[in-house]
Amino acid sequence: MTDQELTQLIQTISLTVFQRPFEHQANFNRRLKTTGGRYHLGDHHIDINPKMLTEHDQATLVGVIKHELCHYHLHLGHQGYRHRDVAFKQLLQQVGGARYAPASLKKVKTRKIETYRCQSCGQVYQRQRQINVDRYVCRLCRGRLVHLKTEINA
Repeated sequence: MTDQELTQLIQTISLTVFQRPFEHQANFNRRLKTTGGRYHLGDHHIDINPKMLTEHDQATLVGVIKHELCHYHLHLGHQGYRHRDVAFKQLLQQVGGARYAPASLKKVKTRKIETYRCQSCGQVYQRQRQINVDRYVCRLCRGRLVHLKTEINA
């Protein structure tokens, strides 16, 4: 689905559910990680997390769009558009929008662990970043460090 198709979908949902037109732009925003969508107060455009379409079904996407349209129409109507406002909660319940976006399938981050040992005293150091062994020394005895291994943890 392209941004133009998303805008058209939001326009049709706005007309059928809210009986008001959506006159601004809608885009997919890959940088949204924990939210389903975002309504921008300044220029009134809506960003949607593309994972709502790829990882979840069409009903989830429509629920997120209805949620953002509640923000949109209430803000333009000079009513309470925030999550805590009664007008927002009532309108969201009337239209059947999603109160919360479902959690996305999180990818497991891998971490590198670098292990170093002092040649003099045998002190072992573990760090996430590599260090320059020509420049840094042991903090206990100021001996030279030797790189032992690199582990990758899940």
